[in-house]
Amino acid sequence: MSSLRAEPRLSNELGPQLRAWRDTRGKSQLELSLDTGISQRQISFIESGRSTPGRQNVLRLADALDLPFRERNTLLLAAGYAPIYSEGSFDDQEMQGVTNALKRMLRQHEPFPAVVMDRYWNVLMSNDATLRFFGHFTDMAARPKPRNLLHLMFDPSGMRPFIADWEKTAESLMGRVFRESVGRVIDGRTKELIDSLLAYPDVNTEWQTSPAIANAPLIPLSFVKDGQVLRFFSLVTTVGTAQMITTQELRVECMFPLDDATEARYAELMNTAAQ
Repeated sequence: MSSLRAEPRLSNELGPQLRAWRDTRGKSQLELSLDTGISQRQISFIESGRSTPGRQNVLRLADALDLPFRERNTLLLAAGYAPIYSEGSFDDQEMQGVTNALKRMLRQHEPFPAVVMDRYWNVLMSNDATLRFFGHFTDMAARPKPRNLLHLMFDPSGMRPFIADWEKTAESLMGRVFRESVGRVIDGRTKELIDSLLAYPDVNTEWQTSPAIANAPLIPLSFVKDGQVLRFFSLVTTVGTAQMITTQELRVECMFPLDDATEARYAELMNTAAQ
């Protein structure tokens, strides 16, 4: 977890922003110089406000610091340049090709649950199996949209009472928040999400930095229904050629049975629901 840090407190000026991101990434001016081909002296001048780099050099610095698209726009604005990464709505026309592909993925994953989420774990799309499965445990219609997957798992009135070994599962989910954050940085809204999860009863603040989760090869997500345990694991997919903020921040999570017994019990459960 040591490589994951809170987003730096940024001013509106380029120099302090660059210095804050360099500190967050743990890079010296010399290392950033070697990564970008921009002289250490020039980087020092930029950070002190004595020099303003060209637009291409700003992008070169942002790339070397592995800044997410949203934060690259902020850096460009601070340098006096227009943002280059657009942030459209999930329903925009230019997103249609992506959304159609995502719908196809969700359909093809039937009969198992699959969802599309934004960077804050809000569910943007789901297949039919998702609502049918979770509907066996809690009233999904009573949960406001966009439904948040983490709140569903942490809320005592949601899935929490039906999760086997809930504390271990919650700890692993908290670890995933840090591990899967865009650009490996916890931004302000993600921090608010974490704080809201910590506000639930019996949530341990130390789960944010648990080394055991980072070293675990697989943490199953297990549910208890009628005295039987259904054990799943998930695969997370991102858009590999994203050119927009919206697409870079999307994640598809698909659940799979962890063993044959779970697959058989799951089929029985879903067949019962269909009758």
